[in-house]
Amino acid sequence: MRALADEEQTIIQTGRLSARQLVAAAVFLVFALWSVTVVPSTQIAWVTCFLVLTIYLFAFEVVSVDVAAVSIMVLLGLTSLLAPVMGLEQGLVDNKHLFDGFASNAVMSIIAVMIIGAGLDKTGVMSKVAALILKVGGTTEKRIIPIISATVGVISSFMQNVGAAALFLPVVSRISARSGLPMSRLLMPMGFTAILGGTMTMVGSSPLILLNDLILTSNKALPAEQQMETWGLFSVTPVGLALVATGVIYFVLAGRFVLPKTKSESATIGSDPMQYFHDVYGVNYSLSELVVKEGSGLVGRQFDDVETQYRVRIIATKRSGHASRIGPGALARDIDIGAGMVLGVVADPEDLDHFVDAFGLKKRKRLRTFADDLSPGKAGIAEVVIPPGSGLIGKSARDIWMRKTYGLAMIGLHRNGETLREGEDIRNMPFQAGDTLVVHTSWDVLPRIEQDRNFVVVTTEYPREESRPHKVGWAALFFGIALFMVLFTDIRLSVALLTGAIGMVLSGVMNIEEAYEAVSWKTVFLLASLIPLGLAVETSGTAKWIAEQVLLVVGDMPVWVIQLAVAGLATFFTLVMSNVGATVLLVPLAVNIAIGVGANPAVFALTVAIATSNSFLIPTHQVNALIMGPAGYRVADFLRAGGVMTVLFLVVMMLMINLVF
Repeated sequence: MRALADEEQTIIQTGRLSARQLVAAAVFLVFALWSVTVVPSTQIAWVTCFLVLTIYLFAFEVVSVDVAAVSIMVLLGLTSLLAPVMGLEQGLVDNKHLFDGFASNAVMSIIAVMIIGAGLDKTGVMSKVAALILKVGGTTEKRIIPIISATVGVISSFMQNVGAAALFLPVVSRISARSGLPMSRLLMPMGFTAILGGTMTMVGSSPLILLNDLILTSNKALPAEQQMETWGLFSVTPVGLALVATGVIYFVLAGRFVLPKTKSESATIGSDPMQYFHDVYGVNYSLSELVVKEGSGLVGRQFDDVETQYRVRIIATKRSGHASRIGPGALARDIDIGAGMVLGVVADPEDLDHFVDAFGLKKRKRLRTFADDLSPGKAGIAEVVIPPGSGLIGKSARDIWMRKTYGLAMIGLHRNGETLREGEDIRNMPFQAGDTLVVHTSWDVLPRIEQDRNFVVVTTEYPREESRPHKVGWAALFFGIALFMVLFTDIRLSVALLTGAIGMVLSGVMNIEEAYEAVSWKTVFLLASLIPLGLAVETSGTAKWIAEQVLLVVGDMPVWVIQLAVAGLATFFTLVMSNVGATVLLVPLAVNIAIGVGANPAVFALTVAIATSNSFLIPTHQVNALIMGPAGYRVADFLRAGGVMTVLFLVVMMLMINLVF
């Protein structure tokens, strides 16, 4: 991510982009000055200016979004000092509440779900889920995206969408590493459908949870004949299902056009485990998966009978009904090959084709059986040197059964400036001090090899994961406790989730330092710093004034146009203030408007509650803020992909609400 940030900063500092920023700044300044002339009070005028400044900083990325958010928060705090100069009686935000965002329910919940997700990941649960998705979906975007997105969408219909997104963030990271697909191609579809999934039930998002209470409050001021019925748990399910399906289809069909390809902080190694070997030693090796057919001449033969002769190296096997065999103690040269066995083979493509033709093998187009075990995140090429004084000097790889004993499958031997390969009898050559062994190995083997004085491991940049499968019971217990409290109790969301998070720390699933590292502090500061702006927009009367002006314009139009305007207002407000605040503000207005034009007030109220989930344009929603850092997204990426999604959301929502209700 540091390289990405440096590159972004370099781009920002170029003259061309600076000129664009200046032009945009001039336009925004003119708009702000014009808005000051039409607002009803000085307080609303200043809040409008801050709102315009925030949108400008976010849209043109003059500074990173978290820095922009913190800057706006500080400026709002300074208004208490500068109030007399600004023509205000008091600051726009009470400084006693300026930092309330850092202790808000939303921010504390995000911190907790990040820790819970990391805890589950430590036990290997997320790795298994990723492996299952890869097994079903392969390594193509068009198959993986629907599986991940649909799963997260369903989960988020019963728990907070940010919780569902945070839960799957480690899964997507694993899938990215093992499939070679950039996280930026997977996280946005997952994040967007997590938001969309919140519209599938009345407990899927905070606005929908609040809606029935707001309806009951509004009923107190309405005559008996205009009283509204509350909504049932699954009343919105048809609308939510249509929205989730729209999101999935959108990214499947248009993902290649709207999704960015960025390097993320999770991209430890390249997608091709042979690439390093190819670049350094000039040998075009590849990793393939072969199936031994019935009647093949390979049946009944041993590894030792074919590997040297056909210049191939078998690094993994799987028999039907058995687990994959790879790593120390799993493979040896005297293993018999049987019909139906799947082989993971490293070889030059020409040698591989000769091997396949000679024995009538089936070559798969991509890794399927070993998609997880031999993924770049789990295995790859490493360089190991035989040091002076090694006990292996004078012995060969065959003598020490290196593949079986150490889990190192030697595919090259570099000696005196020359690289010898499979087929040149490298496994019978006695080792000499200074020999560089080019091996294919599982990454979890290398830490143990590093402690062995017979080797010096040259490869240092490889994924190092400390898995704690023995703690999976504790992780599942505290995750279950947190989930139960979220779904079946009235306790505050942050308290429920922090119970699960601290439980994982106390039970040893992870230590407190790992918990701190699991938190994306950029996300925390972004969200916490925006909360004071939302408070200013709401308490100053700015939001109410904007809503009234818009509705004055569309007041004489058809009912569906007015309903669309209400949905548009909800969409706008949810981008600049909390979706809960937008719902509380707009539901009473929507109810009164509906009654005034003879429409169903309950449907208008529902329109507001659903439309506050239409938050895809900028990373102010908790889910968008969560995925921004790991995927290396910029605001422009959200504007491009989220712009289309915003329009689709409004269209599908309007159609479904009017069809169903």
